[in-house]
Amino acid sequence: MFYYLFLWLHKAFDIPGTGVFQYISFRAAAALITSLFISLIIGKRLINFLRAKQVGETVRDLGLAGQNLKQGTPTMGGLILLAAILIPSLLFAKPDNIYIILVLVATVWLGLIGFLDDYIKVFKKDKKGLPGKLKVLGQIGLGLIVGFTMYFSDSIVIREKVKQSAYVPTTDVFTLESSTDKSKTYSKPVKSTKTTIPFVKNNEFDYNWLTSWMGPQAKKWSWLIFIPIVIFIIIAVSNGANLTDGLDGLATGTSAIIGLTLGVLAYVSGNIFFANYLNIMYIPNAGELVVYISAFVGACIGFLWYNSFPAQVFMGDTGSLALGGIIAVFAIMIRKEIMIPIFCGVFVAENLSVVMQVTWFKYTRHKYGEGRRIF
Repeated sequence: MFYYLFLWLHKAFDIPGTGVFQYISFRAAAALITSLFISLIIGKRLINFLRAKQVGETVRDLGLAGQNLKQGTPTMGGLILLAAILIPSLLFAKPDNIYIILVLVATVWLGLIGFLDDYIKVFKKDKKGLPGKLKVLGQIGLGLIVGFTMYFSDSIVIREKVKQSAYVPTTDVFTLESSTDKSKTYSKPVKSTKTTIPFVKNNEFDYNWLTSWMGPQAKKWSWLIFIPIVIFIIIAVSNGANLTDGLDGLATGTSAIIGLTLGVLAYVSGNIFFANYLNIMYIPNAGELVVYISAFVGACIGFLWYNSFPAQVFMGDTGSLALGGIIAVFAIMIRKEIMIPIFCGVFVAENLSVVMQVTWFKYTRHKYGEGRRIF
């Protein structure tokens, strides 16, 4: 919003300093600072409001030290995160950027699912909350939106290098000249299902390869593979963040670190000079995501002030489902989803430990008549 306002002021009146809003780095810094202030200012007021309404956490007695101390701690603090992410993003990012639109939809979508779950638990006094099947259905819906948009939207492209021998001068071909050896690199925008493989030279993997057995029609039907993968990633990471939100500050702190990593990757992937120098995939317009992820990191740091031990508020599913979904969608958009097990290692470990715990509990209950736990 501010981008277009200050761009108009710069062009119409040439006011000194207004041109700085054209720089992603400036708007990203402004978004981070704004989100930090919003989370700190809104946080205390919301905590007091939740305490007044007796919106407290219900904790099962598992015999763990300090576990009962969390009883009655206000929950639904994810509203702080959502406000601190959405407001700066709407103010400082370009609202017509396809990547910004997608990630804002993901934020609101999963935030609403989490809010419904918390609302049922807290106000309807139903400990089960929103049925798991409905949660997954909502996550599948978001996966369909993201997957179809990524695959079919003409606004989402990557630029592939063109060999000089095959270079044909057109308005779609971008020329980048080296300042050292005066060599030229040519690239053109293409629709692609390529993604990045970490730690591998020339590290691009094309999902079309998975349908190559179909013959000449393989590329036409590759969406049947791509979209289910997108859905799986969103469900896995979103639920992984939800499971991680069990200890004070754990999901918040890890999400801030993950967000910082994604921000760096988005910046270099969205800048043609860095992408060319580092020999990585260049994604036009993806650099705008740095503004959003800066607000995301600022919101996490601000919320951590209230969520670190001893926690004054818990984010609940309102925040945890949204955080995981945001990370998943963001990684998919900058084509770094294969790297998720690396920078989301804590989420992956949480998912695996829960699967192991539940499986062993059910097995021992069936075999011995009572459930036993691994951990």
